[in-house]
Amino acid sequence: MNLLKFFLILVFSMSIYAETININKQTKQIDLLSKSEIYIDYSQKQKIQDILKKDIPFKKNEKNLLAFGYDPKLNVWIKFTLINNSSKKVNKIIEYSNSLTTNVEFYSPDNDYIKPIIEGLFNINDNRKTIKPIFSIHLDEYEAKTFYIKASSKITTLIIKTTLYDLDTFYSDELLHQSILSLFFGAMLILAFYNIFIYFFTKDISYLFYVLYIFAISLHHTIYTGISNIYFSQEVILKIVNHSYILVAIPIFALGLFTKSFLEINQLKKSNFILNIFLILIPLSLIFFTFTTEFDRYRNSLTLALMIYLVYLTVYSTLKRNRQAYFILFGWFLIFIAVLFMILSSIGVFNIYKYFPYYVETSLLLEAVVFSIALADRINRLQKEKNEMDKKLLIKEQNETQRLSKQVDERTKKLRNTLDEKNLLLKELHHRVKNNMQTIVSLIRLQSDEIKELRLIEILDTIQNRINAMSHLHELLYKQDDLSHINTYEYVEILIEDIRDSFDNDDILIHLDIQSDLKIESAIYCGLILNELITNAFKHAFIVKEGNIYISLEKKQNKLILIVKDDGIGYEKIKNPNSLGLILIETLTLNQLKGSLNINSNNGVTIKIEWLEDG
Repeated sequence: MNLLKFFLILVFSMSIYAETININKQTKQIDLLSKSEIYIDYSQKQKIQDILKKDIPFKKNEKNLLAFGYDPKLNVWIKFTLINNSSKKVNKIIEYSNSLTTNVEFYSPDNDYIKPIIEGLFNINDNRKTIKPIFSIHLDEYEAKTFYIKASSKITTLIIKTTLYDLDTFYSDELLHQSILSLFFGAMLILAFYNIFIYFFTKDISYLFYVLYIFAISLHHTIYTGISNIYFSQEVILKIVNHSYILVAIPIFALGLFTKSFLEINQLKKSNFILNIFLILIPLSLIFFTFTTEFDRYRNSLTLALMIYLVYLTVYSTLKRNRQAYFILFGWFLIFIAVLFMILSSIGVFNIYKYFPYYVETSLLLEAVVFSIALADRINRLQKEKNEMDKKLLIKEQNETQRLSKQVDERTKKLRNTLDEKNLLLKELHHRVKNNMQTIVSLIRLQSDEIKELRLIEILDTIQNRINAMSHLHELLYKQDDLSHINTYEYVEILIEDIRDSFDNDDILIHLDIQSDLKIESAIYCGLILNELITNAFKHAFIVKEGNIYISLEKKQNKLILIVKDDGIGYEKIKNPNSLGLILIETLTLNQLKGSLNINSNNGVTIKIEWLEDG
């Protein structure tokens, strides 16, 4: 009985419909468009009632994709008949495989074709979780139904493709499709953030412009693929679509900024001037077209001109052997091929998606990868140039170091020679001073030989000792190499020997504790002071002409301490306390050494003199 029912339905359907499409529960996927009939309504006045009542000239279609380009002044009607050739009910999904079509109406006999299901870019259902419009149908056992779809597109190209799916097959394919698109957008996002981090480290503005380009092209592609239909609200999508010229202009504008910086177009004055004009006019034109609709047909003209000019700049830079331009040119080639196939598909000449469903995504991702490689190559090139510059700088520094070292050696040699000459002259000067002083001493001695008065002879001997104190200092300086300091121990010994000879007294013992050398200036004054103190001790300290004199010189931090002590009769018993010798000691200590003088008479006389070494 069921077979008879099916046979009668089939004969009846064949007598009414030109072609029927047999389906059953096992039917997984069928292309409906190539088995449908189409009618193009250029008047856009035909309604479903007209389609059902009038003899509308539907024509058989054999193509699985119809492309009409951008033509908002036509409606395309699609008619197809489905027959369930099994004894089981079937539930299927019909997918309208173009998410950019603005208006799609689905008419079913289930509601007598009165109330269509309306879908499309302008009518996205808030509960829809699929990228493209879908319509659910069901057929009872051996049931036949005829369905109609009316499609039109107001702002995008009209491309039609319809497919019937089993529920499991459809959702499996939809999940796969969304996963692949998610991988694409995820990869683009990773590239964007990767280049943002590089920008923060390198401060190269090219990376920032490239990131702007990636975000702009990704936003554009969310609309193109229809994935925005799931995640964006209807209101947002409509605003974006109504300003689609901005969506097209921003990535090209970003690409212009990237090209200008990356290829260093500012080195080409004329080309850089023209590019700057484009980069100024593009934002101004977007503002202008946002507030007017009179020149809608020209909205993308400036963007297209900029795109062509960027291609020209890239080719020109390539001919000039700009290494970075080769990468950009290859990226442009990928974009050009992708756009070409998109155009050919939209006008129905060649459907690349039939052979390579994700060709556009692959091209865009490859282009993004190529640009990222170009940026990485830029880093390598800059690093290589830096290494070469560092190497040249190092060689230059080495040469300069050698030159300066040679120059320093020459100058040092000259200075050393000059210093040796000066030291030699200074030694000669000390020698001459010493000789002159000895001459003076000799003259005084000759004069003293003719004098019989003891007091006068004593004064002349004191003068001789004072001159000898200075003479011996110059003699020591003449003999030694270091002219800044004097060997104080040797100097004091010579002074003592001269004084002892003057008094012809070996019974007075002199004990030395010299722990520091003196500068020349200090040595001159100390020599005179010691000469006076030792002479006074020999003259006045010892009644029996024997005793001890203790002389110590030490340095504590930056202070020098000279102590002369005897175990004689004491200061109070010394005659002539206001003698010239004492005045000389005080003057030299206070005025010349800038020090302090302390005289203590207790079991002898102790004289303590302190002064700063640099004082």
